[in-house]
Amino acid sequence: MKNNVVKAGLFSMILLGMISCVDKEKEFADNRISELEIYVDSLNKVSAEERQENWNEIAADYEAKNANANEALLGLEGSDRDISQEKVNASNAKYDEIKVTVISKNELATSEDLTQYKKVSARQLLRDRLFGAGKIGSDMNFSWVNKNNILSVYDNYYQSYKANKDNFTREDYDEAKLLFEALDTRKNKVEKQGLSASDNMKIASIKVKLAPMFKFDRMTAKSRENLEAKE
Repeated sequence: MKNNVVKAGLFSMILLGMISCVDKEKEFADNRISELEIYVDSLNKVSAEERQENWNEIAADYEAKNANANEALLGLEGSDRDISQEKVNASNAKYDEIKVTVISKNELATSEDLTQYKKVSARQLLRDRLFGAGKIGSDMNFSWVNKNNILSVYDNYYQSYKANKDNFTREDYDEAKLLFEALDTRKNKVEKQGLSASDNMKIASIKVKLAPMFKFDRMTAKSRENLEAKE
């Protein structure tokens, strides 16, 4: 009888410890996400001129806070993660809208310049959304991805892709797939640098989920664009 009581007590202590750990992970994630939300919302209170002049610093601060929020998401599961991911995605979308307005009109002298800017800007916004602001440029350099952060890079790509794919054009899908293939090429090098078996399995799971989505979503976008063209 005494042994049973002791066992029950130990089980209760372990259970309470697990619950406490989960609560701490959620509190940590909530704080990181709140920092991101507050920062992005504060940008709307800054004048367009100030944003233009200080954009490099703003982008760096945003990237740091966004990275912290996404890293904290890895400690959550189930509905907690889904709800928190939606908050991060909402802040990312707000930031993207602000970023588009940071344009030097003096550099857009002709309509041709403006058209070209919109094309380049759309691609860059997609890269920023999938990988983080300023992480990937037109050179598609993934040298910053290493064995310590590669899982979070894949996971952030997957979560951002799911959240935004319904608004993608066929060009967006082609660009997204090209970027993913470039990330995969980097993964081959990272594997030789000591990528853990656990992270490798999680990345493989993400790739399995994405493979059919690339094909199906692009076909859906094509049908949608054809329908809109007829209207």
